[in-house]
Amino acid sequence: QVQLVESGGGLVRPGGSLTLSCAASGLSFSEYYMRWYRQAPGKERELIADITSTGGSTNYADSVKGRFTMSRDNAKKAAYLQMNSLKPEDTAVYFCNAFAASMGIYWGQGIQVTVSS
Repeated sequence: QVQLVESGGGLVRPGGSLTLSCAASGLSFSEYYMRWYRQAPGKERELIADITSTGGSTNYADSVKGRFTMSRDNAKKAAYLQMNSLKPEDTAVYFCNAFAASMGIYWGQGIQVTVSS
């Protein structure tokens, strides 16, 4: 059974930092692209970052570029999202996602990040 479990969310003040983790099990992790999405109240789910299966390339949405960094550790079957200079508009539920064209798509349950003073 495939599981993706996010951790590291919570409440942080504007300008602060958080690191989200996504622990994977039940899949051949190193064969999957990994992505982070977020969904704010009343808004559609938004792709904010992705990383190739080897970790050699990343892409970011304009809204987080320069502030967020995605990484992965294939030996630990984990992906990470380092979030710096957080803003109130970063408040959302954050989801990790594993994607491989030949093997399917999997989602974590999501984790709340709240940026507020």
